[in-house]
Amino acid sequence: MSVLTPPLREFLDSQIVGVMCTEPAGAHPLQSVVYYVRDDERLLISSVVGRHKVGDVERGGWASLCVMGNERPFPSATFSGRAEVLTENIGPATAALAQRFVGSEEAPQPQTDEALASVGRIIVAIAIERVAAVGHLDA
Repeated sequence: MSVLTPPLREFLDSQIVGVMCTEPAGAHPLQSVVYYVRDDERLLISSVVGRHKVGDVERGGWASLCVMGNERPFPSATFSGRAEVLTENIGPATAALAQRFVGSEEAPQPQTDEALASVGRIIVAIAIERVAAVGHLDA
């Protein structure tokens, strides 16, 4: 059963930035601002090989994303679950993220996995298994 209600889906689709949290080995949680796109029950985030958050996901297999609205009363929610690093068939997701980042009407032409790998691009996929800290949303 999905933990995403229609209002939560709408909220995620209307925002483009969140704060991703991962757990480094033997350290305090690490947070970073990221762009994301929702793919059904997953959140997709583009990153680069070698970033701490990427290593944390590879090592720990978990991440969360806190999303906050831009207008009063500043609705918010935190989405968390199993996470993995994807390197195959990531062209469409990378293009969708670029479209949201730039704010264009159409997504750019997806690049090949080889082209994305040549610049170290990957996708972090978070399975939405838990929703917490929901504020000012009819969820």
